[in-house]
This record gives sequence, C-alpha cells and structure tokens, in this order.
Amino acid sequence: MKIVLMGTNDFVVPIFEAVRRAGHEIVAVFTRAPKPMGRKQVLTPSPVHLWAQSHGLTVHTSIKEYNYTPDMVVVVSYGVILRDNVLGSAPVINIHPSDLPRYRGPSPIRTAIYNGDKQSAVCLMQITAEMDAGDVYMREPFEIGENDTNETIENLVSKIGADMLVEYLSNPAKYKPVAQIGEPTFTRKFTGDDEIIDWSKSVNEIHNQIRALGAGRTKINGMDVKILETRIENGELKIAKIQPAGKKPMDWKSFVNGLHGAEIKYGE
Repeated sequence: MKIVLMGTNDFVVPIFEAVRRAGHEIVAVFTRAPKPMGRKQVLTPSPVHLWAQSHGLTVHTSIKEYNYTPDMVVVVSYGVILRDNVLGSAPVINIHPSDLPRYRGPSPIRTAIYNGDKQSAVCLMQITAEMDAGDVYMREPFEIGENDTNETIENLVSKIGADMLVEYLSNPAKYKPVAQIGEPTFTRKFTGDDEIIDWSKSVNEIHNQIRALGAGRTKINGMDVKILETRIENGELKIAKIQPAGKKPMDWKSFVNGLHGAEIKYGE
C-alpha cells in the first residue's frame, strides 16, 4: 500500500516505524518545520523528520507542498489543519489518544491525567473537516494508573496505536466506520500558568496537575521551585523530585537537607 505519513512528536516515531516494517511503501513524510531549541536557539528538526531522514524518505515541512495521490494518508500528532487538497486525495486516518467523542482537540492525554481519569482509549478514526469528529474504525481501551504521567501514557498509546494501525492497514475493508456517540468534550493547550500550584486544592488535584504537565511551579521557604514528581502515600502528597530555580533537579531528601532543619513552608 502506498502511504503518506504526517506527524511530528516523539511518540509518533514508533508508530511510523511499525508501518515501515510492515512493508508498506511510504511515498512521503510531512512534519512540522524545524524549531529553535535550547539556549542557542538552534533550528532543530522534529523527531519524525529525523526518523524519516534516517531511512531515506522524502520529507516535507510545509503542507503546501502536498501533491500526492496515495492509497492512504496516516496522521498522528501532526499539529497542522488539513485542507481539501489532502482530504480529497485519499482516505485519511488518524490515531487519537482519547475515548472519542470525549477529549477532542490538542491535549487529550494531559487532560485525562489532569482530570484524574482512570481509563481512556485509543481510537483509529477517519479525519474530516471538523476536528476529531470523524467515524471510528477501531477503539482500544487502556487504564491510567495513579502515578502514570503524560510520558508513560504517550509510550503506552504509541505501542497500542502502532499495533492497531498495522492491523488496520493489512485489511482496511474489514473495519467498518462507526459514528461517534454522545456529546463531545474539548481540550485546550495548557500554558505555563497551568503549572502554578494552588495549595488549597486537594492532594489528588495537585498530584494530577504535576503528572499531567510534567511540573508544578511554586515557592518553598521563599525559593522558586519546580516540583517534578510526586506520589500519594496514605492520603498525603509526597514530593519525589524537585528543581530549585537555577539548579539541577534533585530528590526531595537532598532538597530538605539543604534547608538545615528549617520548617517547610509551601507557597511562601
């Protein structure tokens, strides 16, 4: 099968690699343009870009360059709105990491963790002009553990999505589209302000915030810090990893030792 792949992020690479190993002809790969990274703001290609280059595949960084008529277009975490020139060229399918119609939009995994959800699903769906509203071909549920993070769930979704996609592409006619049922809910992009910890919230809410966003920002004993990892033990929030401003990440015990016995004051 002749396939065009469209994606950008790290967790997409194993999915696309599974398609390549399954023997399909990848006629082109579309990804986001290189972005400035690090202190020196060096233009850095996306993980998908680097993967495609390593296998000698044709790479495009602008959707305006699309001029293909493949058998299938596969889109995973691309971050670009598709127009009629793509949608009309071939069937276009997408791996979406939520139990549609719940959590349409840009941050389904983070939102599920932030909200404390215990389960979700990976959906293989048809892309239409309306965002994440297409019919679903395959749906695979998964559990979200109490200490799962955005990273661990992305890794899980990557594996599930790769298996689903390879199975679907082996015989697309076997899978019939099913309309989404129920009232949709929508996600938004999280910002730096969402990382600010409100210590009046419950321990579960704070724990979910940190594991969803990767960090929670606050003050401890007057110091600006990022809390990077937490656990809940016996109903209490335990900090496992922390990063004071201007310093490297450290475990909680090392941070506390640096306070020399001072009473710990959160948010002050």
